[in-house]
Amino acid sequence: MKIGCHISVSKGFFNAAKRADELGAKSFQVFTKNPRGLKPKKLNVVDADRGREYCEEQGITLVAHTPYITNLSTPKEDLQEVTIRSIKEDLRIAEAFGAVGAVVHCGKHVGEGEEFGRERMVETLNLILRDYDGPTKLLLENTAGQGSELGLTIRELTEIRNRTDEPEKIGFCFDTCHAFAAGIWNHDTFAELVKEMEETGYLEHLTAIHFNDSKVPFNSRKDRHEKIGKGEIGADALALFLKAPQFEGLPVVLETPVDDESEYGDEIRYLHQLKNS
Repeated sequence: MKIGCHISVSKGFFNAAKRADELGAKSFQVFTKNPRGLKPKKLNVVDADRGREYCEEQGITLVAHTPYITNLSTPKEDLQEVTIRSIKEDLRIAEAFGAVGAVVHCGKHVGEGEEFGRERMVETLNLILRDYDGPTKLLLENTAGQGSELGLTIRELTEIRNRTDEPEKIGFCFDTCHAFAAGIWNHDTFAELVKEMEETGYLEHLTAIHFNDSKVPFNSRKDRHEKIGKGEIGADALALFLKAPQFEGLPVVLETPVDDESEYGDEIRYLHQLKNS
């Protein structure tokens, strides 16, 4: 299992890769651009090549993350165009970095209804992916169910993927906190969750895991990450993912709240302890 964390690219991608390695991470995640913006900096090809080569040499897996403010299900034509353009850029940047996937949040129907939202999401995904033939997959991340968010359940996510024109270009990123907050799993239902992942085909296309505890209770429909073992999910429940053979080999990325990235080093070591306990 490739346990790692989110790293800032403010000092460049190569430095981010070295920082991940210093912290003992065997995987890490970076934003393709400002998480609350849509304009990318000009890609530094030399820096991208150095960082990608470093990751290959050290056996580190990279996961990229697209900005939060795109909406795959927006009813607004102008925002759909912006979303398509932005995520196409994200895929190209992620590929240059050597990422296995670029995580994108599922759409919000903003009052138009879930069926409209799902249809719009499939349409937008098709428009994004028809012009992309690279190796980096677009990873649909399950949501906590805030507001009009779509993509809460394993079955809904697999159905959305299957409805697209090119499902082979789409994978999944499972967020433990989001799923807990959405009422999808807890300690007692872990086995049922894994079974559903297997039966729907979700597990076959699961590419990364966001590993977070939750500040808020089960089925609260709020997205509030917490450090491992300090929240409502608890270390015992989260350790089930670390020990399950179905998830072996996947990048497991911490997105827990920290004041400094150095705190991730301690948390990575703690996860290894949980896995081997």
